Amino acid sequence: MLKVQLLQYTPNAEQLVAAAAKLCYSSAGITEVMDKLDAEKTEKFLQMLSSIGHESPIEHVSFTFGIEGVSRSLLAQLTRHRIASYSVKSQRYVTEGAFTFVIPPEIEKNEQAKEIYLAAMQRDQEDYDALTEILFNKHFADMLKNGDDEKSAKTKAQKKAIEDARYVLPNACETKLMATFNARSLHNFFAHRLCERAQWEIRAMAEEMLRLVKEVAPTLFGRCAPPCVYGSCPEGKMSCGKVKEKRAAYKGAETC
Repeated sequence: MLKVQLLQYTPNAEQLVAAAAKLCYSSAGITEVMDKLDAEKTEKFLQMLSSIGHESPIEHVSFTFGIEGVSRSLLAQLTRHRIASYSVKSQRYVTEGAFTFVIPPEIEKNEQAKEIYLAAMQRDQEDYDALTEILFNKHFADMLKNGDDEKSAKTKAQKKAIEDARYVLPNACETKLMATFNARSLHNFFAHRLCERAQWEIRAMAEEMLRLVKEVAPTLFGRCAPPCVYGSCPEGKMSCGKVKEKRAAYKGAETC
């Protein structure tokens, strides 16, 4: 099951962004600029930045998420957002014994499809376990011959075995990660992944990430929504055709 936590974020993020932007147009010292920005002035200044599309100051603040219960398929999509930092559970160093996996909703609600899917997951587990055992035995014997002590040989043989056995694991295999974005990169991420054409899993994750950051920086992320909410759909002929529904779901974002 998807679980997203906002682990850390830049304190006073909105004030810091406003100060960074205001500094560009002020002769005052940095401390003075910061001191003059109360909550009301900060909000107004951020709204002005948003209206003119001045985005570089929001790179000064960052947000770190803990994400669990997502598939390796989602991971492949997420890491296309390159201006971010990721730390992911390694299948080279962590044995996937009785691995957990994500079931797509369309498969979950179709009994015939689910039966095939679960059988495929079981076969993958069996193949992974068999390959791990075969490769471990070979590497363990080789390392003992080369003079390694038994404890060291077991550790190294297990690592070498699972890093090759993992090739049979499916995209459905569940993983966990930490991801850190600056706010500008998050804006870009939300614009792409809140869109209806984003796959269901990463869209659900993006919606939860947006909910969390809006709790701590509501003005900074107030306008985050699919592009069709405050303009025309950029997908052209590939549009989902749900502009009205999206605008209703993100009502207010277009005026932030």
